[in-house]
Amino acid sequence: MIYILVNHYWEWLQVHNLRFLRVFLFPSFQATISVLLSFFLCIIFGPRIIGWLRRQKIGDLPEFDQAEINKLMEGKKGTPTMGGILIIASIAITTLLMADLRNFYVQMALLCLLWLGAVGATDDWLKLTAGRRQGSRQGLTTLEKLLFQVGLGVVLCYFTFQYHQHIPAANRFYFPFLKNVYVPLGMTGFVIIGTLVMTGSSNAVNLTDGLDGLASGCTAIVSFAFLVLALIVGTDDLANTLLLTYIQASDQMAVLAGAMTGASLGFLWYNCNPAKVFMGDTGSLALGGLLGYIAIVTRQELMLFMVGGIFVLEALSVILQVSYFKYTRRRFGEGRRIFLMSPLHHHFQRKGWTENQVVVRFWLLTAMLAAMALATVKLR
Repeated sequence: MIYILVNHYWEWLQVHNLRFLRVFLFPSFQATISVLLSFFLCIIFGPRIIGWLRRQKIGDLPEFDQAEINKLMEGKKGTPTMGGILIIASIAITTLLMADLRNFYVQMALLCLLWLGAVGATDDWLKLTAGRRQGSRQGLTTLEKLLFQVGLGVVLCYFTFQYHQHIPAANRFYFPFLKNVYVPLGMTGFVIIGTLVMTGSSNAVNLTDGLDGLASGCTAIVSFAFLVLALIVGTDDLANTLLLTYIQASDQMAVLAGAMTGASLGFLWYNCNPAKVFMGDTGSLALGGLLGYIAIVTRQELMLFMVGGIFVLEALSVILQVSYFKYTRRRFGEGRRIFLMSPLHHHFQRKGWTENQVVVRFWLLTAMLAAMALATVKLR
């Protein structure tokens, strides 16, 4: 039914002499409306979702291996988690209303959103309701989550590569700052790089989600930057002017990025300090994976690495901390740490920064990184 409406929309405007409404067919306008629509969907339905989560007793149970952080986070116990369902619902509804559902990239992006949202929701539900199910498991294992993420990445990247057969330039790996410099990718290379980007981005946002408003605020900034990039890459004239590769139909990714921006800001309304709700793995895994897929479609994987620098630092801090601890334990008989605590935001808490200072400063750094990344487009 939706396909029929989309196919006949333009003819209906012509017949009824309402051609001024054709603005709704422009991706730039669709993306702008998507920001507003997803924002207000979160604002309107937020209290109902939060109330339902409270009734289900889906509350956070923060527990760390350091007493100092446990004391700092004590006030968060019982705060409803799994608020990511509000984000996912807002993005999905906005996409269904504003995006071109015939677009292959839109279909794959929705699959990515719902798949990772389901994985995160399953993990959250098992962890947060473990007390009701004596002797049952507490969440998905790291390996299980990784298998679901990698499996999705392989599937999406394989079909995206096949779809790109009629767009040879879309199967190349490009570098920021440099024009006409790229590495041609075969199917294996495309799938490996794409899967790493999606899986890494999904887990990086998940690790960042540890303080009130941190992940949602940073995601809003990063997704807005990709809204701009998707409009440039998906518009022939703009892409040629700025010496970026034009990827046909990728401008619809701006609608998804706009929906992410609005949903993240709307969720931040309730997630800012003191948070009334947390997104949990439900939201963080889905948001990170969707950012990764948008970067793959627009061929801006390294740009995501730059814009999402805070996500990268958060993930690296965990990898370095764990690796160094294991190495020193084998070498010296006791584990040693690089940071006072990981992920990185907890390190700065231990250094004496307040929660609000950490969050706002990380937002500012993300905004600066986004501005720098967009500036590289002109530098080309």
